[in-house]
Amino acid sequence: MANDMRRINDDMAAYWMPFTPNKVFKANPRLLESADGLYYTSTDGRQVFDGSSGLWCCALGHNQTKIVEAIREQAGKLDYATSFGYGHPAAFELANILAAKMPGDLNHIFYTNSGSESVETALKIALAYHRMRGDGQRVRLIGREGGYHGVGFGGISVGGMVNNRKYFGALLPGVDHMPLPYDARMHRSVGQPEEGAEYADELEKILTLHDPSTVAAVIVEPVAGSNGVFVPPKGYLERLREITKKHGILLIFDEVITGFGRLGYTTAAERFGIEPDLITTAKALNNGTVPMGAVAVHSDIYGTFMDEGGEGVEFFHGYTYSAHPLAVAAAKATQELYDELDANANVRELEGYFGEAMHHIAKADVINDVRHLGFMAALTFDQIDGKPMSRSSQIFARAFENGLKVRLSSDHVAIAPPIISQKSDIDLIVDRMEKTISDVG
Repeated sequence: MANDMRRINDDMAAYWMPFTPNKVFKANPRLLESADGLYYTSTDGRQVFDGSSGLWCCALGHNQTKIVEAIREQAGKLDYATSFGYGHPAAFELANILAAKMPGDLNHIFYTNSGSESVETALKIALAYHRMRGDGQRVRLIGREGGYHGVGFGGISVGGMVNNRKYFGALLPGVDHMPLPYDARMHRSVGQPEEGAEYADELEKILTLHDPSTVAAVIVEPVAGSNGVFVPPKGYLERLREITKKHGILLIFDEVITGFGRLGYTTAAERFGIEPDLITTAKALNNGTVPMGAVAVHSDIYGTFMDEGGEGVEFFHGYTYSAHPLAVAAAKATQELYDELDANANVRELEGYFGEAMHHIAKADVINDVRHLGFMAALTFDQIDGKPMSRSSQIFARAFENGLKVRLSSDHVAIAPPIISQKSDIDLIVDRMEKTISDVG
């Protein structure tokens, strides 16, 4: 059997795939050859609806002419420019565009290349900010159980997904975790659950344990995405903001998934009417076309670095590819398209229809929960003989065979179509999911 597996995998062995059961995949690969609009084309010529927006990132679908042309033109003009002691005009133009779309006084942009890098950047900004203010004792970071904040050591330390943490040692010291604000009361809620705001008070208990004057930052996803789309109860995020402000702790919203239209607004912060101190972004920032991320930073934080950083480098941090010209060109075109297509308004208009569709699918006997907000949702499937992922993994694979790409996370299957999807596209998702559920049984 092992020899058979090696022969099957010979032409694929060199690529060690991320977050993938390599042996299983390479024995029966799902290969995508091209993409256009809301569809991928597989190597066997099938049209597959992109029900997960790439990996939450292709919010406007694929092969958008304006974005493609911007990348092509930029590649022929300026293919690379370092951001260490130099700059290029488009990077400053994009920063102004992004700052104008951020809530409140988050008026400054630090460029990264991924969501993981955005999280690492935000955590470092928080720690350095307190030290510059003379609060160097603030070294603790607080995340949340079930949270996903990328794969850097900072991100997996504050993150709360077990498999992402357990292989990598002690991680960062001084990190604690709040509970995921979800329980049986919230099952099958329509949008935000009505009950559960009291989960935020667990933060006060953690602060009492550690002394709030030692805590630098709290980081949460406004809507938890990677662990199965868990929507915050009404009042929960507002209470977190109150508690952090009271104790002088920075609040970081990880909006790598929720940023740029997923919830019908540029940020979840805008939707919930909350102004955090930092917002991490990536993914849909430039429609997933060129690796890029960004951290939006409150003016008070930026001002502290400028005032206290002396005449030299104020923040010893950055990346070779920060503000890469191709990524910036793609982002500028993408941000213009969001406005031209009124994509956020489309999500707001169809959010109810999408939610009803998800609840319709969830009537199946093998589904025990459904959660949704904006254009993101997850269905939780019953296990077969008590084995984790036994049914959900079959649903994931069969959906692709039936022409629908979805996202698998444990017993959850996430659905997050491009934010320009129409009612007919949502109907297609329902039809293909129902067929898939029937096929798998």
